[in-house]
Amino acid sequence: MAEGLRERKKRETRQRISDIATGLFLEHGFVTVTIADVAEAADVSVNTVYNYFPAKEDLFLDRSRGVVDRLSRWVRARDAGESAAAAVLRELRDEVEAVSPRVGLFEGYDRFMKVIQDAPPLRSRLWAIQQEVQENLEATLREETGAADDDPMPALIAGQLNWLHQTVMGTIGRAMIAGRDRNEVSRETLVLLDEMEGLLSEKVLNYAVRGAG
Repeated sequence: MAEGLRERKKRETRQRISDIATGLFLEHGFVTVTIADVAEAADVSVNTVYNYFPAKEDLFLDRSRGVVDRLSRWVRARDAGESAAAAVLRELRDEVEAVSPRVGLFEGYDRFMKVIQDAPPLRSRLWAIQQEVQENLEATLREETGAADDDPMPALIAGQLNWLHQTVMGTIGRAMIAGRDRNEVSRETLVLLDEMEGLLSEKVLNYAVRGAG
């Protein structure tokens, strides 16, 4: 269905508030900037900001919504004959090799990560998002394999695959904060991915292989 005028205006307002808030946080720090500051800069009321963003952390980590189900999307879209781990490794390699901003390989990511580093509430929210990624993946693996509720394997495999993702994102984040060239970081991260794949057991690498039909 085509987006209605009301929905479009709400989406544009939400995006404008998010963009303005991000700019303020990058310039002044997360702790210093208040919701009232964001509302004033966006020329809206404080209540309007809260209507779109229930917590201050949501303003800065707004784009994290696309990360929460990233691993689950990759697993669901795996090819015939491909395991869950193979799909995640393939997608991560593609993103890193393409020097994709989706894995933090862009100019300015260092400033974004520095804001998180300096703000305990953001670090806590980031940790919660990482846990949500793992829980979503576990649920997806249970659904894809038909595993029983008391089967520990989906949780164990989800933990391994989330480790891959978190390690890549953390490595890139630290390198970008250090001012490294993103193309060099990309090449080094590809080597790291090979090393991490070598640490995975055959049971992990061959879990949830998609059938041909």
